[in-house]
Amino acid sequence: MKVSGYGAAERVDARPDAAPEYCAIGLVNPKSPENVGAVMRAAGCYGADEVYYTGQRFELARRFATDTKQMVEKIPLLGVEELLAFVPEGCTPVLVDLIEGATPLPDYVHPRRAFYIFGPEDGTLEPARFATVKEVIYVPTQGCMNLAASVNVILYDRLAKTLRSGG
Repeated sequence: MKVSGYGAAERVDARPDAAPEYCAIGLVNPKSPENVGAVMRAAGCYGADEVYYTGQRFELARRFATDTKQMVEKIPLLGVEELLAFVPEGCTPVLVDLIEGATPLPDYVHPRRAFYIFGPEDGTLEPARFATVKEVIYVPTQGCMNLAASVNVILYDRLAKTLRSGG
């Protein structure tokens, strides 16, 4: 496992069954450090526990220009080869992608323990790599959002629905 190079570097969810609520974000080959910084800020605002990323593009520039709250010091940002290998036991992997058969976000009921996987801005998730994942959601929009905006919308929806249900 590689780590971001600074900030928190330990897995939060060492005992997967310890916390009834858990939320992690997986980024497939994120395009820019600005987006990763904005994802870290969203993770802090909406209570995500960990952020993982794959690929090499982020490794080229690690400074987070948009992580103005320095969430990287509180939330682990972990570079890994394969995101699915880090989904804790009892946690539901959820793909976020605009593909056929995906559930629109307004209709989606978030699992209490979720690992959201976001594809790169300039591509889509590889079907063969994520074929075992059964839950796929998308944000209905008139155009495409960038990675950080998508993460913000998904995490806000999770929080709003949890608060509305009294959880």
